Amino acid sequence: MACFLVPAGEAVVVTIVKKVEESKEPAAKEADEAVAKIPFSQKLKWLTNLLWGGAILLAFEHLWHGEVVPFPPFLSAMNDPGDTAEMLHEMGTVGVTMAIIITAVWVVMCFAADAIVKRPDAQKQNA
Repeated sequence: MACFLVPAGEAVVVTIVKKVEESKEPAAKEADEAVAKIPFSQKLKWLTNLLWGGAILLAFEHLWHGEVVPFPPFLSAMNDPGDTAEMLHEMGTVGVTMAIIITAVWVVMCFAADAIVKRPDAQKQNA
């Protein structure tokens, strides 16, 4: 019903952190120019893209099924207290699980990207 709100909330927080990191990185970039690595703000951008993309897709799916409506209270489950309890339970289970899985996939992506960047060039080794 409203499980997309959890990854959307995480996306808001990560977007703010990304903006702060982007403002800090120009000075750090000059100091580390010789070292080839992916900036943390770039990695955070990957996470925000994953979170926002998933949240928007889920919001559209909920809109399609009539669980999100274009008038207040916007969530059809907010009209009935019994449905509200079910909605909160879904947010706490499904929404949190989705946010954790998205973040875990991002962590694996970051480790893989760092390993690829640090890997010696295969063609130089064969030459």
